[in-house]
Amino acid sequence: MNQNKLQTISNLFEGKEIRSVWDSEKEDYYFSVVDVISVLTESPRPRKYWNALKTKLDSEGSQLSSKLGQLKLKSQKDGKGYLTDVLDTKGILRLIESVPSPKAEPFKLWLANLGSERIDEVFDPEIAIDRVVDYYRKRGYTDKWIKDRLNGIVNRKQLTDVWKEGGITENKEYAILTNEIYKEWSGMKASEYKEFKGLRKESLRDNMSDIEVILTDLGETATRELAKEHNPYGLEQNKMIARMGGNVSRVARDNLEQKLGKSIVSNQNNLSYQYLDKKDKLENKK
Repeated sequence: MNQNKLQTISNLFEGKEIRSVWDSEKEDYYFSVVDVISVLTESPRPRKYWNALKTKLDSEGSQLSSKLGQLKLKSQKDGKGYLTDVLDTKGILRLIESVPSPKAEPFKLWLANLGSERIDEVFDPEIAIDRVVDYYRKRGYTDKWIKDRLNGIVNRKQLTDVWKEGGITENKEYAILTNEIYKEWSGMKASEYKEFKGLRKESLRDNMSDIEVILTDLGETATRELAKEHNPYGLEQNKMIARMGGNVSRVARDNLEQKLGKSIVSNQNNLSYQYLDKKDKLENKK
């Protein structure tokens, strides 16, 4: 599969996430087989169920196994990427025939609507935005938080465009500049901030409070405007501007904290689980 044609998508069936990848060239999805098995059977051990079913299908001479692919998808348990069995829409429909489930027909209808909706997004991007809003709402985020998050995505894109004009071309350089902004206003690099919040691979901004998101966006917006004004070129000059932009957020943070009498940088996150140790053991939050 051509990775440049693939885009990871978060799709929900009856409130449960089905890890999916959209192939823009084939205009089709690849779905995590284990996730589909989980929602169809409600088995507490869907991976074991799938392994047994796969063995049974192979022994019966089914061609479904030949249709299987593997893609690196983010684990729902620890946030890390692992190679995962996937099937396209046609393959999933064949799989459903082998899994006795009262949810088979609703799932088929869901698949049909999903494909047409994704294609419609190409012609009407607002549909994609609506899907993102619904995704965050179902996870309990407020509309204000969602609005700030979407604004932040646009602001971030504008900032990276300015950095690119200033000679920044490598991913590690973007990360370095981002860390300069974070360190200046929060006192932590992005990786340290994530560790402070108990995160691993999860999105830092998706686990920020609304105030933290606003300060992050303020630092990046200030950096963008300063870069447009001073025209820095190369990593070192852009690092100076990034620190200046981060300082704008630092001043705002200090002012707010002085009035609140407490820190606004929180170790709280929005995860439904927590890591227990360095071996990536997890437990559900009560």
